Amino acid sequence: MSHALPLIPCTAARHLFLGAQGLLDAPGKRVTTTSLQAFIERLGFVQVDTINVLARAHDLTLFSRLDGYRPRHLKHLLEGKRSLFEGFTHDASAIPTAFFHHWKPRFARDRERIHAHAWWQHHFRGTDGAKVVRDVKARIEREGPLKSSDFEHPEKRGPWWGWKPQKAALDFLWRSGELMIPRREGFQKVYDLTERVLPEHHALPCPGSAEHLAWACDTAAERLWVFTPKELAEFWNSIESVEAKAWCAAAERAGRIVSVHVESADGEIRPAFALADWDARLARLADAPERTRLLCPFDPILRDRTRALRRFGFDYRFEAFVPEPKRQYGYFVLPILEGDRLVGRLDPKLHRDRGLLEIKGLWWEAGIRATKARLRGLDEALARMAAFVGAEDIQLP
Repeated sequence: MSHALPLIPCTAARHLFLGAQGLLDAPGKRVTTTSLQAFIERLGFVQVDTINVLARAHDLTLFSRLDGYRPRHLKHLLEGKRSLFEGFTHDASAIPTAFFHHWKPRFARDRERIHAHAWWQHHFRGTDGAKVVRDVKARIEREGPLKSSDFEHPEKRGPWWGWKPQKAALDFLWRSGELMIPRREGFQKVYDLTERVLPEHHALPCPGSAEHLAWACDTAAERLWVFTPKELAEFWNSIESVEAKAWCAAAERAGRIVSVHVESADGEIRPAFALADWDARLARLADAPERTRLLCPFDPILRDRTRALRRFGFDYRFEAFVPEPKRQYGYFVLPILEGDRLVGRLDPKLHRDRGLLEIKGLWWEAGIRATKARLRGLDEALARMAAFVGAEDIQLP
């Protein structure tokens, strides 16, 4: 006899996701490097990005959850304790160092992929790429930690697509695990040999494929709670969807996860999986804090655009790399989270020389009214953000 699958309503699926990603916690609790380490381990990682229109992406992500967070806390974990390291998930991220050996399969994979990619041929055109890589690594072996700017630029070809071969070599050596980033100077990466930065972790053996698959799926499931095989695979971006699908089948047979139906914001019902105790976790979760938050464009709940649309009915696209005339909203638009709902978005610009936080545009979602209470919540969120980024004045559109 067949049984109907449990149905997780949209509000419950959204609540579970926010709980898993730390957005139901009381934001006013005290922050120490120890508590921040535990919080990042719970999230899994925090994306790092160079864009600094308002503040760095990692700082915005953590500040949206923890009022007491300050960039020095993360810097100490990365550069002092080395309990976090900079590596790649779907993009550059701060990752718990305890997971480092599970990046070894990725290092081997990326080494092969980069060699075969047009990126490699483009940046090393006219040079012997293998020799450039050997020379760059040899110089770091001799001289110690170096930045890209410590290498001569043979020709001026622009800041990104015109990377000099040595910069491309540094990135390749980092992505393939031979170099690490022990610190940044003015947000420029400083590179050193992995065996000098993380000697004990560098010496650990590479996990086998079965061990790595189990780790990748177990840890991703524990940070999503409700998921599809595709979402599971994309959490760390270290396995394929077909592998995650096989893991889900085995985990369901073992009783660790269950098949469910999940309601989307548009009312559509879709199949998924959930941790076996999802309903007990839901019952234990606190209500969403009664406050308005400004989320980083790279926030974990936004990274998967399709999932954000299903969970929140919120269609978000990061437009920094869209030509300005084609942008719908702006360069670095922050979604507005009110309780457990994404209710709008705004386009900020920090004028550091004037101590001014300018809001160039503000848009509420369809059906959302700008009530006095809502505007008051937004004003409080902007005041917190202004204090965090060092602005004395706020200018609304």
